[in-house]
Amino acid sequence: MSSPENMLVIMSDEHQARALSCLGHFVDTPNLDRLAAEGTLFTRAYTPSPICVPARASFASGRPVHENRLWDNAMPYRGQPKGWGHALQNAGIAVESIGKLHYSTSDDDNGFDAEHIPMHVVGGHGMVWASIRDEDRRVVREEGRMLGPKIGSGESDYTRYDRAVTAKTVEWLNQPQRTESGEPWCLYVGLVAPHFPLIAPEPYFSKYRKRDVPEPTQTGALHPWVAKQNGMMESESKFRDADERKDALAAYYALIEFMDHHVGQVLDALEASGQAEHTTVVYTSDHGDNAGARGLWGKSNMYEESAAIPMIARGPKFAAGARVETCVDLLDLSATIVDHFGVDWPEVEGHSAPTGTPLDRVSDSDPTRCVLSQYHAVGSVSGAFMVTDGRWKYIYYHGFDPELFDLVADPQELSDLSADPASADILDQMHAKLLAQLDPVKVDRQAFADQAELIESFGGIEASKKYGAPAATPPPKV
Repeated sequence: MSSPENMLVIMSDEHQARALSCLGHFVDTPNLDRLAAEGTLFTRAYTPSPICVPARASFASGRPVHENRLWDNAMPYRGQPKGWGHALQNAGIAVESIGKLHYSTSDDDNGFDAEHIPMHVVGGHGMVWASIRDEDRRVVREEGRMLGPKIGSGESDYTRYDRAVTAKTVEWLNQPQRTESGEPWCLYVGLVAPHFPLIAPEPYFSKYRKRDVPEPTQTGALHPWVAKQNGMMESESKFRDADERKDALAAYYALIEFMDHHVGQVLDALEASGQAEHTTVVYTSDHGDNAGARGLWGKSNMYEESAAIPMIARGPKFAAGARVETCVDLLDLSATIVDHFGVDWPEVEGHSAPTGTPLDRVSDSDPTRCVLSQYHAVGSVSGAFMVTDGRWKYIYYHGFDPELFDLVADPQELSDLSADPASADILDQMHAKLLAQLDPVKVDRQAFADQAELIESFGGIEASKKYGAPAATPPPKV
């Protein structure tokens, strides 16, 4: 092989963008730090939606949530519209997946030549009960808790699954047809950590439990939309005591280091196989995790802990040790994959062409570039929409007051400037940037209509409450 042609994409689940030791965070991520030192770190990366299934569908298709009309965890990707995997297949590029995809089923044409130990939504349909968004009829989980019955030290089905995904990836990289044929390939690897349940293996858990883990951001009263959303699967009040809450914080960060260790195993296997110099590597996550900030756990809102994601790219097009402050998102990663192989990705099935820009073509500092995120899933009584240019973040909640933050002066998002007369012009400018991408009123109406149709297809409100996992999707047996 005479030129760097392969691409390896590693995606974790619920990794906060800030939680990298190369950014000064207390968590230890030596392998991701190494990747960042050898490549480019994008410090303002975001998810198209802060929940698994819509975010992953947008990544697959290269199109925003409102164009896919896959709004929540009961509307998984089924291979339509055709995405970057199909584009590679059409060009004869080998493309396979290992691990978590969170699509509907492997029976669909998802754009992979092979899916190894894939994790998909339960029953091919996912959390139908969570599509019931009417505040008076939605399912509120009073029993149990979203984070699971156990928190602390140990192994879970997810940690065992990540070990199996890593082992399969190492095996895949060492197959003779990879190391000897010289034919380019694309491999997607999906790890689950640090997604809850917050059960972390040793020695990782004890390491962080012994540390003085800083208290997450606390802001007092929640925004009314956020309070309603959180009320459906609230976690903060369900810790048994203060010690268990500390266990939860320790486990989340321990799972990040656990995940980092497995990324390191993959990178080491790539190096040992002799393919590293011919392979561009990208690491990211589908969305972040609140991890106790504002008393919130899980994801599902537009604050940095939830909506911002890590993004690191290493390869000949990415400068070693560089940091890019311009906003990017998972749609840009989708475009990067297709552009890397020089293949066409046309408009399909009435959809517009994918909207992302290859990461290597994003300038180091472009304050005019905005990214969009939106949420229409579990707990939301209306749609939430976010646009940010890296400094200003504007959050539009349909039917509620908005929020506006200066991320440079106020990175913890402690001071909402939306009602400040001095910020009125900025508020108007950011709202105009949102309208340039979509009509939030129209999109909100469409999401509710599509979800109502889905609920009816499962037999109505009461019948729909029976379909789907109560919280975390179980992985396949490995």
